[in-house]
Amino acid sequence: MIPTARPPRRWPWRLAALFAVIVAVSVVWVTNAFLTERFTESTRNRAEVRLALYSGNLMSALQRASVVPLLLSRDPALIGALTSSDYSQTTQRLISYLDEIGAQSLMLLDHEGRAVAATDRARLGSTHRQEPYYIDALRGEGTVFSTVQRDSGAFAFSYSRRIEVGGNLAGVIVVGVDLRQFESSWAGFSDAVMVTNSEGQIVLATESRWRGLSEEEALARRSATGAIARAIQATNDWTALPADAYVAGEAVMRQSTRIPFQGWRMTSFTTSASVRERVNGVLALEIMGFALLIAAGSFWASRRATNRSNFFQRESADLRALNVALQREIAERKKAEKNLEVAEQTVAQTSKLAVLGEMSASVSHELNQPLAAMKTYLAGARLLVQRKRPDEALASFHRIDDLIERMGAITRQLKSYARKGGDAFETLDLRSSVSAALAMMEPQLKARDVAITRSVPAAPVPVVADRIRVEQVIVNLLRNAIDATKDVDEPQIAIILSAGDNAVLSVRDNGTGIHDLDALFEPFYTTKAPGDGTGLGLAISSGIVSDLDGRLTARNGREGGAVFEMSLPIRSDVQHAAE
Repeated sequence: MIPTARPPRRWPWRLAALFAVIVAVSVVWVTNAFLTERFTESTRNRAEVRLALYSGNLMSALQRASVVPLLLSRDPALIGALTSSDYSQTTQRLISYLDEIGAQSLMLLDHEGRAVAATDRARLGSTHRQEPYYIDALRGEGTVFSTVQRDSGAFAFSYSRRIEVGGNLAGVIVVGVDLRQFESSWAGFSDAVMVTNSEGQIVLATESRWRGLSEEEALARRSATGAIARAIQATNDWTALPADAYVAGEAVMRQSTRIPFQGWRMTSFTTSASVRERVNGVLALEIMGFALLIAAGSFWASRRATNRSNFFQRESADLRALNVALQREIAERKKAEKNLEVAEQTVAQTSKLAVLGEMSASVSHELNQPLAAMKTYLAGARLLVQRKRPDEALASFHRIDDLIERMGAITRQLKSYARKGGDAFETLDLRSSVSAALAMMEPQLKARDVAITRSVPAAPVPVVADRIRVEQVIVNLLRNAIDATKDVDEPQIAIILSAGDNAVLSVRDNGTGIHDLDALFEPFYTTKAPGDGTGLGLAISSGIVSDLDGRLTARNGREGGAVFEMSLPIRSDVQHAAE
C-alpha cells in the first residue's frame, strides 16, 4: 500500500502572515500619528515665522511713512506756497520727494480742503473737505492715520497732518501709504492672509472678496479662484489633520498675531496639503517595505504556484513605480522650500537697502567738502608749478591724495553697513580726529584768514567710535563756524578739547550767534541764503553723535558768537591703563 502524502501545514504560514499584517498596520498607525503631529507642528511653526515676517514688514512700512507728514509740514517751500498761494512749483517738488520717501502719493490741501498740489495731477483742484484724512487732521494735534474704503471695495490708507502758520490753519499734507503691495507678496505662497482693524473689519486680504467683511463673513464665502480653494483639499480618511478653522467647509490651520498699530490683527490660513503629502510619502515607503517583505515570503512559500508568483511580481513593479513618483514629489517639495528661503532673504536685503539709501544722502552731502579742498589745492599746485616750486607743489599733491583716501573711506561706510553693523568702530584718539579735520579745512581757513586757537590735552583722549563719522561732525562744526564769521572783520575760531568723565570738544566762534536754538538741529532748517545750504548738516551731525552714545549741544557765548559742544564717552579701560 502506497502511503498518501500528508497535506502541507498551512496554518503556521497563515499565522505568520496575520502577525506580519498586524505588525505592519500597527507600525503604520503609530507612524501616521507621530509624523502627522510632527509635520503639523513644523508647518505651524513656519506659518508663525512667515506671519511674524509679514507683520514686521507691514509695521515697518507704517512707521516709515508716519514721520513723512511731520517733515513735510515743516518744509519752508510748502509753507511758503500756502502763504503766498503760489503753487506753480509745488507739485513738481512733491513729485521729487516721492521716490525718496517711498510713499504711494503726496497731496497738499489748502485751508479749504482743495488740492493745490499732488503727485497725481488728475487730483489737482479737487475738494476733500468731507474726506476722513482732512477732517481727522483738523481735529488732531499731530499726525493722524486714516482708512477709507473705495467703491471698488479696496481700502486706501494715508497719514495726514495740519500745517499751521502763526497758529492759524494754512493747509493739510496727506501722504498715501501703499499697503496693497503686501497683498500681492502674501499671495505668492499657499497661505491666505488677512488683516483686520480694531472693529474686526478686514482691511487687507489676499482674497479680494474678503475686504470690508468680518472674519466670520469672509470664511462663509467661497472664492473659486482664491488661494484656499486652489490649495486645500481636506480629506476625511485616516490621515486627516485636526482643523483650526473651516473655509467653505474645508479645513485649514489658523494663525493669528497682534500688530502693535491701532488694534490691528493679522491672521493666516495654512493648508494641510503639504503635511498630508509628506506623511503619506513616508507611510507609502513603509507600506512598500512591508509589502516587499510579504511578497518575498509569499514568493518563497508558493514558488510552485506560477500564477501567485506573477501576481507578486506585478505588485512589486507597481510599488516601484509608486516609489519613483513619491521620490519625485519629495524633490519638488524640497525645491519649493528652497524658493521660500530665497524669498525671505530677498525681503530682508530689500529692507536693508532701504536704510542704505537714506545713509547715502548724508554721505554725498559730506563729499562736497573734500572736493572743494581738492580744487583749492589743485589751484595752488598749478601756481607753484608755474613759479617753479615743485617741492611745495608736491606737498599739495600729497594732501590731495589724503583727501582722495578720505573720500574712499566715506564711501566704504556704505559697504560696511551693508555687510555687518559696527565694523567701523575702533578705539581712537580724539586729538588725531581734530587734527585731521583741521587739515581738511585748512584751505577754507586760509582763504578767509580765520585765526584758529586750539587747546588739547597732552595725554591721549581715547573714545570708541567711527573715525570717519567723528571727523565728519568736526568738519561740519568748523564749516558752520566759518560761515558764521563771514561778516566779521577779524574772524576767530577756538577749538577746546577736554577729558573728564566724558570727552568734550567745544568749537567757538565770534560770529553773530544763534537766533533759534530750538529749531537748530531740525531737518531743512538753515539761516543761509537759498542755494547755499540744505539745512541737513547739523541734523546729520546730531544723528551721528547720538549713534555714538554721545550728545551734540549748542548755545550762545557770553561774549557773543556760538558755542557747539560734542560730548562722547571715554573708553574707561584705556584711560585707567594710561593712569
